[in-house]
Amino acid sequence: MKGDKFSRRNFIQKSAVGLGIGTLAVSNSAAAFYPESKLKNNESKLPREVWIASLTQLGMNATDYKDMVKKVLQHLEELKPYKPDIICLPETFPFAANPGDRILKDVAEKPLGPITQPFADYAKTNNCYIICPTYTVERGKYYNAAVVIDRQGLLLGEYRKIHPTIGEIEKGIEPGPVDPPVFKTDFGVVGIQLCFDIDWDDAWKRLRNKGAEIVFWPSSFGGGQRINTMVWLNKYIVVSSTNTDSTRICDISGETIASTGRWNPRWICAPVNLEKVFLQTWPNVRRYGEIKAKYGRKVSIANFDEEGWSIIESLSPDVKVADIMKEFDLKSHKEHIDASDVVQVKARK
Repeated sequence: MKGDKFSRRNFIQKSAVGLGIGTLAVSNSAAAFYPESKLKNNESKLPREVWIASLTQLGMNATDYKDMVKKVLQHLEELKPYKPDIICLPETFPFAANPGDRILKDVAEKPLGPITQPFADYAKTNNCYIICPTYTVERGKYYNAAVVIDRQGLLLGEYRKIHPTIGEIEKGIEPGPVDPPVFKTDFGVVGIQLCFDIDWDDAWKRLRNKGAEIVFWPSSFGGGQRINTMVWLNKYIVVSSTNTDSTRICDISGETIASTGRWNPRWICAPVNLEKVFLQTWPNVRRYGEIKAKYGRKVSIANFDEEGWSIIESLSPDVKVADIMKEFDLKSHKEHIDASDVVQVKARK
């Protein structure tokens, strides 16, 4: 990583989890939206530091979906020492790696139901959010969905796969609405895409325009560099959770900061700092010297020279990135592109 990316705090956190640290682009202060009492539940954390956990089912087998639910819950017990803020599970995980076809009408549920309720209980007991993908039903229609459960074990909402495969549709799965919802948590705005959705760009862009800061991607396959590409295009964190292959957390720079592998085969858990903004280096770079002179080690500025990008991150609880942007008259990457679009359209007319 270039520039001032590696602070002492980052090094300590990387060493503690043996994985890596990620960050997320923000353009507005979180103070008004995310209650301070929620954000400061751990005094050792920065105000917008979020611990994210994700699982892979690679190598897991079960006798049936009930057995798989039990096994996944057992692995969640291993996460307790990390106290994750949010956990993401793989696409329709109860029905992966166990024998027999499933009949939708027999297993699809209206959340919270037999499959999702145990995870709601876990969320409440362990004060975390959980993204729980399974089959759901409403008014006789069946969906490949991701159920979102809040820290109190209550249903926050549901994302329904926009792009089911041909095979899924033939088995009775309905496509979800083309406009995906976002979910407002006490640490930020999150969105979800599911597996085959990665082949269409529109919903990923819609999530970006709706202010998503983290997008979770439960999937049947690993996705590889396609995940990093979605991060690069949309400038938000993407977290995968897979039935097969590795699962990963990708930073807004497009780099993988945590992934499962040989020595951590089942799950990952790592912190991300959401008090961060992604910028076009020029012309903002003209003010970087002033920022460094005033804030010193409280702020990190990482420059990607060949890409022409920069990332400004607050390393102090009393410094808000939005305040820096306003003080030094800086524009985020999105603001820069949007302003350019307006001028270009006007010039064409």
